[in-house]
Amino acid sequence: MTDFPQTRSSLIAQVRSPEDREAWDKFVVMYRPVIYRMARRRGMQDADAQDLVQTVLMRVAGAIQSWEKSGPETRFRHWLRRVARNAIATAFSRQPKDAGVGGSEMLEWLGEQSATAADIERELSQESMREKYLRAASVVKLDVDSDTWRAFELTVVNGQPCDEVADLLGKSMGTVYAARSRIMRRLREQVQRLQESGP
Repeated sequence: MTDFPQTRSSLIAQVRSPEDREAWDKFVVMYRPVIYRMARRRGMQDADAQDLVQTVLMRVAGAIQSWEKSGPETRFRHWLRRVARNAIATAFSRQPKDAGVGGSEMLEWLGEQSATAADIERELSQESMREKYLRAASVVKLDVDSDTWRAFELTVVNGQPCDEVADLLGKSMGTVYAARSRIMRRLREQVQRLQESGP
């Protein structure tokens, strides 16, 4: 199970240096969208989700000096996942003084929104994988012609039937199927490269 994107050891070492702003920026670009989307999916408003991202990143910045690889099975992303999970759990289990004021229906709804650690972990994993596919798609889209990408987008992303897309693009159904298959294969390959190389 992929919990967070893989992080190269060299980037971790660079992020530990407060002077290396470029490394920190790369780190933030990799992890901000994952944490933000997960928070939004849990029902947080934009401002609250942004605050949560900042909280997680500040905790990481404050604690990254103490992270040590104790063995070959030790992974930075597992430590980072714990930091994020704890911040999210804290955000969803605020003390009563932080609870919103509203009728009993609102309080019941808020009570139903609590997340277990397993829920949070599953969502972080899904968001991490989504981020990889979005990054891969931005690379693959630049390498294929517009009709090939459009055939993929209409059939896979929008769910339109292949025969309708073929008519719309003025292509044969075989061409649409081939385009869709080619893009899917290239996306999988690009995601694999992202997993192997980190950022």
